[in-house]
Amino acid sequence: MKETMQNKPEVEERQLHAKSGMGMLLFLLLLMAASVAAIVFGIIFLAKESFAAGGILLGAGILFGFIVGPILLAGLKILKPNEALVLTLFGKYYGTLTGPGFFYVNPFVTAVNPAAGTVPSLPAADSGAAAMQVANQTIASLNKKISLKAMTLNNEKQKINDKLGNPIIIGIVVIWRVANTAKAVFNVDNYKEFLSIQCDSALRNVVRLYPYDVSEDADGGEEEKSLRGSSQEIADILKNEIQKKVEIAGLEISEARITHLSYAPEIAAAMLQRQQASAVIDARKLIVEGAVGMVQMALDKLGENDIVLLDEERKAAMVSNLLVVLCGNKDAQPIVNSGSIY
Repeated sequence: MKETMQNKPEVEERQLHAKSGMGMLLFLLLLMAASVAAIVFGIIFLAKESFAAGGILLGAGILFGFIVGPILLAGLKILKPNEALVLTLFGKYYGTLTGPGFFYVNPFVTAVNPAAGTVPSLPAADSGAAAMQVANQTIASLNKKISLKAMTLNNEKQKINDKLGNPIIIGIVVIWRVANTAKAVFNVDNYKEFLSIQCDSALRNVVRLYPYDVSEDADGGEEEKSLRGSSQEIADILKNEIQKKVEIAGLEISEARITHLSYAPEIAAAMLQRQQASAVIDARKLIVEGAVGMVQMALDKLGENDIVLLDEERKAAMVSNLLVVLCGNKDAQPIVNSGSIY
């Protein structure tokens, strides 16, 4: 089955060079006017009992005015900038019409867009919002044009386990556009839904390879990437992963960004305590390092200037007192000793 899918030829995009529709529009207007005139004169001739001429004029007017004219009118197409129409003729791919303008194509072609009517779901707070959403979907389903503009996909937040198994809540936004209209229409059922599903799949594949944050006790060497600390690198990896998955649909991913990143509610409190403990430890390390340096400087200054001569026991007592004062959480209470230190 896999070999059959790989050997199946893909539909390549073919640009359709259509003629301007203005000349055909003028011709159709003249044809409709002639059809109306033929019907009027046909009725007049029938009233004068000229059945042959009247029947011919009346039949020709009805044929061209109500059958041929509307069929030819279906070939007129209007496109705005960054819009395209994928056309099929009796089930076969006919071509893609692109570029802004007024065109005329084969009136028997049919525009195809399987993603027509797929619009982002909006939160319906009341019946009015729900009715508006249904109306938007109905209008979109009637429009078979494919937008070539850069569009934004903002999927819902997901709960995923990171590399360490911690559940996290993550959300992404993807900037994308249709690069190959033929692949988007014929290779997948609905390219918008296909993109949304592939984004979810790629996000899970990438998140499970990296931890939320790098552990402080990690060994030296190359710095490990994390979801929080290496957001740009993770975004680039996520973009490439999504691009590989949607290549078959003819979509181009311009950018992928993480919009929300947090621990799941069930472990958020524990992880907050862990972060607070880590911050306290780091602060204590800095305080101790600074206090030891200050004590060393004080002892050196006292020894250089011969201000006070201290033996090893008194130096140890002084070091202890200074460390208590410098590393304590509260302000030290001074005690004045009026007697001898010996």
